[in-house]
Parts: sequence; C-alpha cells; structure tokens
Amino acid sequence: MLEEVERWLATRSWSVTDRPLHRIMAAKRSSGQTVSVVLPALNEEETVGDIVAIIRHDLMQQVPLVDEIVVVDSGSTDRTAAVAAAAGARVVHRDEILPRIPTVPGKGEVLWRSLLVTTGDVVCFIDADLRDFSSDFVTGIVGPLLTDPDVDLVKAMYDRPLGGAAGQGGRVTELMARPLLNMHWPQLAGFVQPLGGEYAARRSLLEQLPFPVGYGVELGMLVDALHLVGLNALAQVDVGVRKHRHQDGQALGRMSAAIYRTAQLRLARGHLIRPSLTQFERGEDGFEPRTYSVDTEERPPMVEIAEYAERKVA
Repeated sequence: MLEEVERWLATRSWSVTDRPLHRIMAAKRSSGQTVSVVLPALNEEETVGDIVAIIRHDLMQQVPLVDEIVVVDSGSTDRTAAVAAAAGARVVHRDEILPRIPTVPGKGEVLWRSLLVTTGDVVCFIDADLRDFSSDFVTGIVGPLLTDPDVDLVKAMYDRPLGGAAGQGGRVTELMARPLLNMHWPQLAGFVQPLGGEYAARRSLLEQLPFPVGYGVELGMLVDALHLVGLNALAQVDVGVRKHRHQDGQALGRMSAAIYRTAQLRLARGHLIRPSLTQFERGEDGFEPRTYSVDTEERPPMVEIAEYAERKVA
C-alpha cells in the first residue's frame, strides 16, 4: 500500500462515533449549509418506507439535520412511490426530471437527475433496499462534510453479511472493483466499500462530475473525484453493518461488466471493443446464450446543463 494511502487511512477514515450529533448540528448551524437525502428506488416497496420514516423521525423531527428527503422513482411497477410518499418523502419520477433528455435505465441516471430536484449544499445518497436501517448511515457520512471544510466526498464503510456469514457480501467489489482500483488507481486502495451506495458529497463537487448512467456510477465518481479534488478531500466513515437484498450471480456479472467498462473509459477514453456481455442459461435444448448491452453512456457534468444553470441563477 502506498504511504500516501496509509496516511489517508489514519487521517480520513473515521467511525460514526467520532462526531456526536450535537457537534454535527452545531457545525450545520454555524455554516448555514443545507442537507438533501436522495433515495434512488426501483421496486423497493418493502424497505423504502421504513428508511424514509427513520430519517424523518431521527433527523428532521428530533433534530433538524436533514432539510429534505427525495425519493426518485426509477420506473417502479409496485407501490414504491405510494409507500415513500406516505412515509413523508417527496417522490419524483425519473421521467419528470429534465424531460427534454430521454431517460435511460440505470442507477447513475437517477442520481444525476436528482441534482435538478434537490437544493441541499450537501447531497446524501442512500440505497432504498436497506434492511434494519439506522440513521447513523446519514449522520456518519454527512458529519465530516459539515464539520471539515476540506472534505468533499464521504463514503460509508460497513460489514456486508451474506447468508449469515460476516464479511462475504460485496462480491463485485472484491472480484472486480478492488483489483481495478489497486492496479490502476492505487490512491483509492484504502476505500473499504468503493461501490457502496451510501455516500455524501458537496453539490459543488457533484455538479462538476460526469455520471455513468448505470452500475459504474460509484467507481466512476470515486476516480473522477480523485482527479478533481485529490485524495485528501475524500473520506470514509464506519457505520456498522449493511443488510440488503443480494443479487444473483448473473446480475453480478452484468454489474461487473458495467464497472469494467467505466474503468476502461477512464483509463483510455478510447474505443470500446465490445460493449456487450454474453451469459448462458440452461434451457430445454442445453445452454442458451443471453447477450446484454453494457451501459455505454455517461451524463455530462450537471453544470453543463442549461436548465441547471438557469435554476442556479434564479
């Protein structure tokens, strides 16, 4: 490990207990910064309501840390939108945001568009499939941004149990993302959960970053933020344990392909040799190929979007 990374681990890796809530609130009041929480959601009716309700109770009603909770519905076919609204979130459908640019499927697409329907100086992203959710996820990653002006982006780190076994979750991280980061961006080797969906950042940073539309958004954001603001402006906070719905092996394969493609573009910005992935499923006549396109699109930095610039002027 690079000496720079060892120093970073000692100075930019914290625990949620390092910043008591009263200290975070004092920093928020003195700085006047506002906080938006965004939940990208696709068919998460079983979990999204509890997450919203906990954030509202703990961080809006008990203490005024969070100024708005926005759930961006990515085309759900279940009751995700209704459940989130009933729990107290403002729900916006992905297709209603920036309608002149047709939407494409993908998590990164939703996160990118969320910048147009939120107002916080600090934007906190939380996945909508978390179980046994704690508001520590929010205070942990928002806290350093409010208390330390030199920090621009904070990732949550946590244990990820799989089938009752501790630390076995995050298979795409261990098999794809971590090797890529260690070999090509060793400054980022200290991140425990580089692909985790729980992170917060200053709007002033997010609006300057391109957003891969799909699963590559987390890796792309880390790499681009490193180049834009440097390692010392990035941090991570231990928030305990993350429990969520796990995907099957083929879905993980498609995620891995998207992440590799995101890395490939950042390494070379060159021609994609084959932006697709073929997998196999057993059918009546043996193994049948199924070919999926790999996300090949990125959204430009939001500051380049006219509607966003007009909103800032207004």
